Amino acid sequence: MPAANAPRAPRRSRAARTAPPLGSLTQAAHRETAACSHCGSERVTQLSMNLTDGTPVQFVSCHVCEERSWLSAAGPLTVDGILERTRKH
Repeated sequence: MPAANAPRAPRRSRAARTAPPLGSLTQAAHRETAACSHCGSERVTQLSMNLTDGTPVQFVSCHVCEERSWLSAAGPLTVDGILERTRKH
């Protein structure tokens, strides 16, 4: 067991990541030009995320019709597809 006053090993720094620009519903200058695939409204929240299996997706939620969609590089994903990819095996 190490001594109570022993110096700690330095932590390894994490690689700096460039954050994607954040959009805004309240500030028009900061909104991205995303639109709902169901009703066409531009009042959406869009998030970039990685699913449990590592698949990068864009989640889009509409504030008008409440449609929610997930888009991957291969195209739209169904709710069942999302659930399968996020299930821990």
